Amino acid sequence: MKQFWAFVLKEFYHIFRDKQTMLILLLMPVVQVFLFGYAITTDIKNSAIVILDSAQDEHSRRLIADLNASAYFHVESILQSSSQIDATFRKGKIKIAILIPEDFGSRLDEGKKAPVQLIVDASNPNEANIITNYVYNIVGNYQQELLKNMPIAGVISTDVHMLYNPQLKSAYTFVPGVIGLVLMLICTLMTSVSIVREKELGTMEVLLVSPSKPIYIIFSKTIPYFVISMCNVITIVLLSVFAFDVPIRGSIALLIGSSITYIFTSLALGLLISTISKTQQIAMIISLVGLMLPTVLLSGLMFPIESMPGILQWISNIVPATWFIQMVKTIMIKGLGFAYIWKEWCILLGMTILFIAISVKRFKVRL
Repeated sequence: MKQFWAFVLKEFYHIFRDKQTMLILLLMPVVQVFLFGYAITTDIKNSAIVILDSAQDEHSRRLIADLNASAYFHVESILQSSSQIDATFRKGKIKIAILIPEDFGSRLDEGKKAPVQLIVDASNPNEANIITNYVYNIVGNYQQELLKNMPIAGVISTDVHMLYNPQLKSAYTFVPGVIGLVLMLICTLMTSVSIVREKELGTMEVLLVSPSKPIYIIFSKTIPYFVISMCNVITIVLLSVFAFDVPIRGSIALLIGSSITYIFTSLALGLLISTISKTQQIAMIISLVGLMLPTVLLSGLMFPIESMPGILQWISNIVPATWFIQMVKTIMIKGLGFAYIWKEWCILLGMTILFIAISVKRFKVRL
């Protein structure tokens, strides 16, 4: 029995000596609880909407006030003309536009049907359905208030127009997310593990004393994963087009260029992880738990970012997949050009430069 407890103590000593593993094991449950507790929600709050109020009467103002008072919406702006609607959606900041006609109030007072048009960004069909139902509920509550005070009040009807994805196909949502997730796992995980494996086996030192420059050796290990990632991008895009009927409304060259930028960002992140990891196990834990969970939960792939607490929204901004998924949706689903994705592209490029700079500096120190 003493031998048994001696082995148990020895194992504890091994764990305590590896401070990186201890830190990960203790912090990982805390991080997962916060992520799953606050990020996983089907509620969509603080959705930005714009309103074209052609009536500008008491009824339209009261309806707008009810929408703005709801926790689900905030009125981004009041439009002056219908020509502003398309430009507003192209910026990607709003989810829904509500158009109130000129005779809205008069038709309600006369007991007639008063139409309200909803234009919804359906690039994410689940969000589109949820947001539309929220508007239905608010309009329904306002209708009930009218019936209490006006027995002959008219009925508010809603005409819904789904923009970008009128058929509400779920493939429009998961294809950009799958590209981002697959590239993150292949580039980051495999790059970090392959370099750390060389260190563990002792072959990295042999490579670094060869006539070639050390930085060439390090970056040469990323080339195969770049080629594999490009093959995966092409495969996923072809399957999405021919198997799931997901259109590519924008430039294919721009889509490939955006994917290459994201691949470089993921490879650079893999290099950075390899510099802070002593073992393959730590590299895999950081890549899988530290990157896959944020990519799935915080990038907007499955759950709306605007419904998360402020701290998680801030963290989502440092997740590379957040910006890449926005770029792919803008190009593939909305059919827009570089003028609408330059911000996301610059952010990914900045991340790539930062990761490479830190990695090179740490490699020099280790050498």
